[in-house]
Amino acid sequence: MSTDAIVDVRRAIREELADVDAAELVLVACSGGPDSMALALATRREWERVGAVVVDHGLQDGSREVADRTAELLRTHGLDPVQVVSVTVVENGDGMEAAARDARYRALFHAAAEVDAGVVLLGQTLDDQAETVLLGLARGSGTRSLAGMPRRRGIFRRPLLDVPRTTVHASLPADVPVVDDAHNHDHRFARVRVREHVLPVLERELGPGIAAALARTAHLARADSQALAELADEMGHDLIMGASVPGDLDVQELLPLTPAIRSRIMRMWLTEAGVPAGRLSAEHITRLDALVVNWKGQGAVALPGGVEVVRDCGRLILRPLVDVRSHHLPKEN
Repeated sequence: MSTDAIVDVRRAIREELADVDAAELVLVACSGGPDSMALALATRREWERVGAVVVDHGLQDGSREVADRTAELLRTHGLDPVQVVSVTVVENGDGMEAAARDARYRALFHAAAEVDAGVVLLGQTLDDQAETVLLGLARGSGTRSLAGMPRRRGIFRRPLLDVPRTTVHASLPADVPVVDDAHNHDHRFARVRVREHVLPVLERELGPGIAAALARTAHLARADSQALAELADEMGHDLIMGASVPGDLDVQELLPLTPAIRSRIMRMWLTEAGVPAGRLSAEHITRLDALVVNWKGQGAVALPGGVEVVRDCGRLILRPLVDVRSHHLPKEN
C-alpha cells in the first residue's frame, strides 16, 4: 500500500463528488476486483454515507458465493447498505461482454433507485480508458468511439478515469482480499487481448506513457464529439419535427449539411425510431449517407432490429425489412 497512491485516489473521488450534497448516499459498484474494491474503500474514507452494489452475472460456477463474500467484506469496512443483485445475461447479438454490461447497468440503476442514491461510482481507470480508445480505433467508429467512456452519464460517475491502474492497486491495503475474475484473462475477449498484448507492445516500442496519451485523446475527442452532438441534436430536432411527411427525412435538407452533422442526425433519427443504437455501425451510417449524397438508384439499406431505410420521392423512409424476393427498387421523382 502506498500513501501517495491513497492520496491520489482519494483526491480523485473528492473532486468527483464536490457537487454532491454531503448528506447524499453514494453507491459504489464493486465486483470484488482490485479496482472497484480500492474505489469502495477509499470512498468510505472520503464520504459519510457509502453503500455498494455487487452484481452477480451468474457466468461462472460459484459466482454467487464470491459476490456474497465480497458484500460481507464491504460491510466489515463500514459500507451500508450493501446489496447483492443477481442478473440474467442474455446474448443480444453484440457479444457476451456487451450483454453482461447492459444487464449490470440495469441492475445498478434499479438498485440505486431502491435506496434513493443519486450517485453510483464505477471503478474504471485510466488504463481502461486507453483500452476503450484502442478498441474504438479497431472498430473504425469515429470520434464517438475514440471519445471513450464518459466521466459522467446520468447517475453514473467514473472518478478514477485519470488515475493509472497501478496507482489504484497501490492504494489498496495489502491485507484486503480481492477477486481475480477469470474473464479478465480470457483471450476470447478483445479487451483482454488489448490489455495483455497490444498496450504492452505499444509501451515497449513507442515508449512509456501510451495509456495516458490515449486517455488524453479520449478527453479531447469527447469534447469535440459533444459539441458536434449538441449542434446535430438542435438541427436534427428541427429537421425531424419539420418533415413534410412525419417520420421521414428530406434528402434536400440533409444534402447541405457537413458529413459529421448529417451522420449524427441520421443516427439520432434511427435510434429515436427504435433501432438499437449499440448495433448501428459506421458502415450502416456510411451506406445511409450514400442514399443522400451518392444516389444511383440503389436499394434499401438493411439495419439492426428488422428494419431498413429506402430512398423514395426525395425522402429517406424507415420501414420494416422487406423480403428480398419481393423487393423492388424505389423510383426517384
